[in-house]
Amino acid sequence: MSGTVRPERAAAGGPRGWVRDLAMGVRFAVGGGREGWTRTVLTALGVGLGVALLLVAASLPTIMQQRSARGEAITPADTGRPVPASAATLVQTPLETTFRNSTVRGQMLRPDGARPALPPGVAALPGPDEMVVSPALRELLRSPEGELLRPRLPYKDVGTIGPAGLVGPGDLAYYTGSATLTTENGGHRIAGFGVHRNADPLDARLLAVLIVGCVVLLMPVVIFIATAVRFGGERRDRRLAALRLIGADARMTRRTAAGEALFGAVCGLVVGAALFLTARQFADRLTVWDINAFPSDVTPVPWLAALIAVAVPLAAVVVTLVALRRVSIEPLGVVRSGGGRRRRLWWRLPFPAAGIALLLLNGGIEHSRSTAGPYLIAGGATLFLLGVALVLPWAVDATVSRLRGGAVPWQLAVRRLQLSGGTAARAVSGITVAVAGAIALQLLFSAVQSDFLKVTGQDSSRAQLQASLPSHDIGTIRRTISAFRETEGVRGVIATIEGTATRPGPLRKGETFAPTTQVTVGDCATLRELAHTGPCRDGDAFIVKDPSGQVDGAYIGETARPGATVDFAFHDGPDGAGKRPRLWTVPKTARTVEARKDPRGMFSFGLFATPGALDPALLEEPMAGAMVKLDPRVPEAVEYARNTAARISPLMSVRTLRNTVRDGQYASLRTGLTAAAGATLALIAASMLVTMVEQLRERRRLLSVLVAFGTRRATLAWSVLWQTAVPVVLGLALALAGGLALGLALLRMAGTDGLDWSVVWPLPLAGAALIAVVTLLSLPPLWRMMRPDGLRTE
Repeated sequence: MSGTVRPERAAAGGPRGWVRDLAMGVRFAVGGGREGWTRTVLTALGVGLGVALLLVAASLPTIMQQRSARGEAITPADTGRPVPASAATLVQTPLETTFRNSTVRGQMLRPDGARPALPPGVAALPGPDEMVVSPALRELLRSPEGELLRPRLPYKDVGTIGPAGLVGPGDLAYYTGSATLTTENGGHRIAGFGVHRNADPLDARLLAVLIVGCVVLLMPVVIFIATAVRFGGERRDRRLAALRLIGADARMTRRTAAGEALFGAVCGLVVGAALFLTARQFADRLTVWDINAFPSDVTPVPWLAALIAVAVPLAAVVVTLVALRRVSIEPLGVVRSGGGRRRRLWWRLPFPAAGIALLLLNGGIEHSRSTAGPYLIAGGATLFLLGVALVLPWAVDATVSRLRGGAVPWQLAVRRLQLSGGTAARAVSGITVAVAGAIALQLLFSAVQSDFLKVTGQDSSRAQLQASLPSHDIGTIRRTISAFRETEGVRGVIATIEGTATRPGPLRKGETFAPTTQVTVGDCATLRELAHTGPCRDGDAFIVKDPSGQVDGAYIGETARPGATVDFAFHDGPDGAGKRPRLWTVPKTARTVEARKDPRGMFSFGLFATPGALDPALLEEPMAGAMVKLDPRVPEAVEYARNTAARISPLMSVRTLRNTVRDGQYASLRTGLTAAAGATLALIAASMLVTMVEQLRERRRLLSVLVAFGTRRATLAWSVLWQTAVPVVLGLALALAGGLALGLALLRMAGTDGLDWSVVWPLPLAGAALIAVVTLLSLPPLWRMMRPDGLRTE
């Protein structure tokens, strides 16, 4: 520090005085030697980590917007009206499949002319038995993990789908050509690609979850930035005392300190931007809960980026000025009021109380048509979590002031906490707020999840897959059933061949159409899965009634009755009148039974027959269906079954039977919040490590003095661990209480009172585990600092 400060200039105020004093603080930060630069680097690193995550959060709207836009661009255009064939049209059909819980999105294309519309990202259409693939799918097919997927895509790789044709860089997608696809055998004629879909409005309860989730994820980041700008406060205050000695007044010293913090925050902005731009380049290699993005997508919304650039330096100045209110910087030293004046609780409690009041003012959002007040919810959650962070320093002070006695490490730790409990509280305030918010969020999630969980009625214990073949050829149908039964890992197949039967002869008086019923052909094992057949052998037939009463039994009785003759030919339409009848007589031994729900949760009714009673070849345009039972002892059974389906026909649809399905909006929201929570926890871990190293650095000389006087290193290490443990225990206890209070308020707002304790306890344990890991990582630098040579000075 060079030169002197003239008293008359030091006392000057106004904007010019502020600018001058802030500039002097910047000069101290730049020219303060090793100590000044160390503090600046730590501040910049801490602020930079927070800024990087804030920039990622500010990029989420852009990421989702770009993904949605590309998803709409690659969707086949559907006008709802028949498209006439032209040189630019295509016949298209989807070929979606699932491979180990990942969706492989495919499309089969056949051009109608020489100038077909091209899908986005595709330079030229593939020919028959050729395909163009996404980079991620090509990498999977060439890897050992894709061995079971290769038989499903037996096409020649002739090109790559560009980024414009992919929702994300990790998309598994392909287009294959065909020479035989028509609108009669499963295709759909389109004029091009690209649709515009209006997004469904978000359910009010999900909107509340989203708002609370954003607050929970960002509050720890903001708190850590506020903590980072106070790194090295004790050394800085001693420098400011020297400034007072040469003529500066108290206001000038505070503004000078604010200038140091401002410089560190600006450096943090630069570091954060650099970290963000570096991490952005690897965005396409990172997939979190099936979400990935191209580097160009990770672009902050401009006004949010500007807000971060202004708010972070401003917050650094405000936090520094507020922190110095409790410090008296005099020419001969620094006196902190923390030891003499206890913190007050009365002004801290209104923050959480006001937060709860705002949440309750929002009213009920228990119904999907309810409206949620986003500002009330965001303001309420923010005020409450801010109140939790403000109450923590008071709780630490109030607790440690009553602690007495104990072992030497315990006494050292308690005395240190009594002198600087606020510093210890700031170190764990981020994790406290994160755990409290996570508890409240999980309580709200668990309470509303049943409203977004649909029971399908399917029974996955009886069958796990459903396959349907778009073919009416009875030979192909029989080969399909045989192929499934011979597939490795398939324990059984519920295979049916279905058609329709009508009453032969002319229409009777008052009839507009002939009575018709469904015909199902299958072996006895299959028929037992569809009806309460009782004893069954090949050659039997059954008349199956719908137990739900939704199907008119009279129509079944008109056609499917013992000894009646039925016609399997279609006589409707312009070609039906001249068709030759396909007559068959229902055996007189046919028994009437009730239908049974199949594994799909549906009833089949009408005429049931075994192959010995009815040859399926007699049916006109029969349809095949199969429900596949898998052997749980074969890990890849589902992949073998899907490969069999693809080998039979790429157009075969294979669906997984599930007992329940989640609402798409709910599933997407939970996935996004889980991914963001992982990033926030990583930041909290890094920030806590930086904070602990900074605190140890400030105590290095004190630790060196104690070691020089003969204090054992183990004693000092245990004292440091106790200094961390006490605020952690208090912080997690406060997080548990605060999280329950906020969660109950949110449940009241959502119109539910179900409190799921199973989602509460893991979160404090996870927070404790995270702190334990960070504490262990801080032990090596602590050991290095406990050396007598730390007393050296310049």
